[in-house]
Amino acid sequence: MTEAPTAAPAALEPRATHLTIEPSILYFGTPVVLLSTENADGTANLAPLSSAWALGRTVVLGLGAAGQSATNLAQRPDLVVNLPDPALWQAVERLAPLTGRDPVPAHKADRFRYEPAKFAAAGLTPAPADLVGPPRVAECPLQLEARATRVRPAADGSFVVVEADVLRVHAAPDIVVPGTDHVDPARWQPLIYNFRHYFGLGAELGHTFRSETPR
Repeated sequence: MTEAPTAAPAALEPRATHLTIEPSILYFGTPVVLLSTENADGTANLAPLSSAWALGRTVVLGLGAAGQSATNLAQRPDLVVNLPDPALWQAVERLAPLTGRDPVPAHKADRFRYEPAKFAAAGLTPAPADLVGPPRVAECPLQLEARATRVRPAADGSFVVVEADVLRVHAAPDIVVPGTDHVDPARWQPLIYNFRHYFGLGAELGHTFRSETPR
């Protein structure tokens, strides 16, 4: 049987020109994470992050070096990566001006305030984790229990890079392909932090040839 020829890709329009710019931030569209860690007194700290990525069973996080999360992970490696959906953006923003550090670090003192009860302040619900100490965020559709295996400072010392092994994944039933262990990409929508603005995803454009959930 003769296969039909593959259609040639449509011609793309090259950009005629670009500007050379020096943006103050490079948050060019990353998922928001609510990171649960454990304080020295056994209470929970909850912090929003905008720098996170995953490869295999490893999650890599970028944290401010002076924050409570970095302090906690240097001493107690358990954590939960909670991934909110777009409906939770206001809860995320309620956390944004809060810090678990007391006193508030000098570089945050003009815009942040100390808050030990982060879950209550954000209107979120702690839920027990199975394998780690810090709680999960019950409202988040996707939650990754993990343990930090490496916490190292960045070159300029302003933040730390955390590598964590994922131990257990919790997913809301409505975002899982029935009868499988696959997250349904048509139903799961991460909250995206795009140059300090919150976004959801648009309509699906297509899927990669490696997708295990083709339409």
